[in-house]
Amino acid sequence: MRTVIILLITALLLMACNQSDKPSESLADAMDDSALEHANKHLNHKYICPMHPQIVRDEPGRCPICGMFLVKKEVKQEPQEPEIKPKPQASKPEAKKPSAHNKHPTVTIRPEIIQKMGVRTITVNKGTLPKYIKTVGYVAYNEDKLVHIHPRSSGWVEKLYVRRQGDLVKRGQSLLAMYSPEVLEAQQDFLVALRTGAKGTRLNRRQYKEAIRNRLRLLGVPERTIKQIERNNRAINNVPIFTPQSGTVIHLNIREGMYVTPSLEMFTIVDLSRIWVMVEVFEHQLDWVSRGLKAEIKVPALPGRVWKGKVDYVYPELEPKTRTLKVRLRFDNPRGLLKLNMFAQVEIHGKPKKKVLKIPRQALIVTGERESVIVALGKGRFKPVDVKTGMRSQGEVEILSGLKKGNRIVLSGQFLIDSEANLQASFLRFSEAGQQSPQTHQH
Repeated sequence: MRTVIILLITALLLMACNQSDKPSESLADAMDDSALEHANKHLNHKYICPMHPQIVRDEPGRCPICGMFLVKKEVKQEPQEPEIKPKPQASKPEAKKPSAHNKHPTVTIRPEIIQKMGVRTITVNKGTLPKYIKTVGYVAYNEDKLVHIHPRSSGWVEKLYVRRQGDLVKRGQSLLAMYSPEVLEAQQDFLVALRTGAKGTRLNRRQYKEAIRNRLRLLGVPERTIKQIERNNRAINNVPIFTPQSGTVIHLNIREGMYVTPSLEMFTIVDLSRIWVMVEVFEHQLDWVSRGLKAEIKVPALPGRVWKGKVDYVYPELEPKTRTLKVRLRFDNPRGLLKLNMFAQVEIHGKPKKKVLKIPRQALIVTGERESVIVALGKGRFKPVDVKTGMRSQGEVEILSGLKKGNRIVLSGQFLIDSEANLQASFLRFSEAGQQSPQTHQH
């Protein structure tokens, strides 16, 4: 019995010693741990979407935005943290110093992963950006070559020589013969002036005759008809009206026997030997286009043919709905192959911008809030860099700030790298919040 009691007392003493040793060991381990390791042991693990780092959950699941499975991520100390912490320029005010939240972390990728991702890089160089505008338009008539023919007096159309819309006419061709009592009366006065001498009148005979001749001109009587009246010494009942230019009749509003007045538009004739092409350019291309620039057009109806012309006029205001600027081009059309309202593919060649820092457009990451590229630092290290862009042309973008000549940037696979950098930046902020919370509690 005594032996059993001694054994029980010995066992109790051993258990008490073991319990007293454990807290000391746990305390020693806790003292050896860093603040970040201690936070990893006691903080709950978070599950975050790889593509949308703002989605953070306490339990596994799917991303509500893209549907991807959430991944568990532990708080890790990034190797690039020393690059973020230092603030060498002590002379600058503290308010202007960039914080760690505004910097993009460096991403390190193994060579086999780079090969699987198909990452390609390119060197940033300076070059020429052409101000090359490619747009579409339609053929319109040249308003400088457009004439409207009205009668100068009231009367009747006795004979109509051009009866169809679309007929081609030549300059000086007779369009119609018209009887007008007012014109006939002016002819009689002109004949009287020719037969009457200067005696008994206040005006000289020559001046009087010239005044009556001017009256006939104002009534629309052609000069050749006036000479015919003077030569034959006889009035003409049906006075002809001639076309003032060659062209195409695009509007015909009379018929033979109609009574016409000066307000009636009888003919509209346009010369299509020189036409306009109306196009629209985007708002960001306003600085590229100016009067006198060379232009080319192609029409699907006549493949293989190219017409060369110039920018004739740039309109002063934008279309409020489309936010585009209307531009007028001028082209020669001597054979009349270009028809009105024909669809045309247009190219306008502006003055190129030389010696600019440029990158391919596909290397640029545009998020709506920032524009950035992925810079290759070498040895599998990549870093997002925010840039400021300028002109864009022919698949290339001008870089105003953020890059230098000779930098290597990622041309393909940059979106995955940028996503990983955003993910690491989110965990870095999360770890900083975990480190600051114990300190706040101690205060």
